[in-house]
Amino acid sequence: MRVTLLGCGASAGVPMLGGGDGRGDWGECDPAEPRNRRTRSSIVIEEAGGALLVDTAPELRMQLLAAGIGRIDAVLYTHAHADHVTGLDDLRALNRIVNRPLEAFAMADTMRELTTRFPYAFRPWQPPGFFRPVLESRVVEPWEVIDPAGFTVRLFEQDHKVCKTLGVRAGAFGYSTDVLNLNEKALATLEGVDTWVVGCFQRASHWVHANLEQVLAWVERLRPRRTVLTHLGTDMDFGWMTRNLPSGVEPGYDGMILEMAP
Repeated sequence: MRVTLLGCGASAGVPMLGGGDGRGDWGECDPAEPRNRRTRSSIVIEEAGGALLVDTAPELRMQLLAAGIGRIDAVLYTHAHADHVTGLDDLRALNRIVNRPLEAFAMADTMRELTTRFPYAFRPWQPPGFFRPVLESRVVEPWEVIDPAGFTVRLFEQDHKVCKTLGVRAGAFGYSTDVLNLNEKALATLEGVDTWVVGCFQRASHWVHANLEQVLAWVERLRPRRTVLTHLGTDMDFGWMTRNLPSGVEPGYDGMILEMAP
């Protein structure tokens, strides 16, 4: 199994717009460290010849080009916040590559938001050609087991305070972006995970995102072999994390590739 972190930034990216010279607000992040430059969070999971895209970040086109990923078989949406969905139009080119509509998996609330904001993408395909993205709606529930791209994915519910989000377990891999709390059932779904990519917005507590202390408490319980932090804000400098995170926990960066047994 191969997982590519297309982007590992929070909703405003790093750097954020602004700064004294208008070239970006880096917060605590060192501008000289290229791994501090973060686009918004998306990943691709590849297994058994299939490729599942999780979320369509605003920079999706450039993310896929930079990662050398030219084909996607299906897309899964964790939730409908703008930083996870507004790259949806870039799916049109991926439709052309596979020459078919793409299945789009999401919870009911997320799907209602997607079909309201992007109604044209969910109209039936009228071949030949793709002059707009064409998605086939697949409404899923937390705790469901699906087979979106030729391999098995277990879904679980996460608390993001303002909404529920989907977590993903695919074999030995787990993915938990945009999460504040994990209930016992979610933690049980993650038991035995080898590699866990988990959102960690900042060091101090935050009202809708887990902070570093909370994430490390989860890690202590689950004890994955490898934990990679994502959805990182401007408080989370790559160098600081490299020096201060415990063994087995590391910062993610855009374009990072994780390989593991299925």
